[in-house]
Amino acid sequence: MKIDSLKLVCFSPTGTSKTIIQGIARGIDHSTVELIDSTTPQARVETLETSANELLIVAVPVYMGRVPALLTEWLQAIRAHDTPAVSVVVYGNRVYDDALIELNDMLAQRGCRPIAGAAFIGEHSFSSAGTPTAEGRPDAADLHHAEAFGREIREKLDIIPSVDRIPGVAIPGCRPYRGDSKLWTVEFIAVNDACTQCGVCAEGCPTGAIDPEEGYSTNVEKCITCCACIKHCPAHARTMRPGLVRDASVRLSTLYQERKEPEYFV
Repeated sequence: MKIDSLKLVCFSPTGTSKTIIQGIARGIDHSTVELIDSTTPQARVETLETSANELLIVAVPVYMGRVPALLTEWLQAIRAHDTPAVSVVVYGNRVYDDALIELNDMLAQRGCRPIAGAAFIGEHSFSSAGTPTAEGRPDAADLHHAEAFGREIREKLDIIPSVDRIPGVAIPGCRPYRGDSKLWTVEFIAVNDACTQCGVCAEGCPTGAIDPEEGYSTNVEKCITCCACIKHCPAHARTMRPGLVRDASVRLSTLYQERKEPEYFV
């Protein structure tokens, strides 16, 4: 079947989901590509609408084995019209549990026709130099897999005669979904004197939890522990303070050192 354009949608506080979805797009190799980065609050104001002649690819990180609760309302407002769709989740080398089937179900419920799904690995948001987990991923091998997945999607589209003939795709997972998509409410970020109040942390925060006029202040109720502000701080002024999140980073680094590989379902 003929696709007029690719519509890439990602939520990517630390850049891993965005890197993966762009790799998939390279494999599909379509001349018309639109990237919608839904990371900031402003980007999630408008409802996403798609048609049957577009291919929608949605990539999100896995939080506690689920689709981030922050995205649920926006994703459930998508208006799709028999749109072929691909679900992609990116997890930090632990497990992706039911996040992929949950995302696939969300898209199907909004009028999409799922044709493929995949789980890729990205550096864990809690990873640091002292407690690395999936450090540097997605790496070159992961991007090779992403492009190969894209080529398989293109090949599947080439043999489908029309949108009403899209075959189903088997996605692993359980219903009802396991786990809780709600995250910890915890004050875990320390800001030292190296902070220059440059505003990079506030600009990149996916929930608007950091006051742009006062970079030392983080709204704990809004924070989703994505650690984007720590990873993107040019002065390295933001770190994890001792407590729940730092302890979790140690456990992850200790227990999940064995490299996991991407999985895709076409």
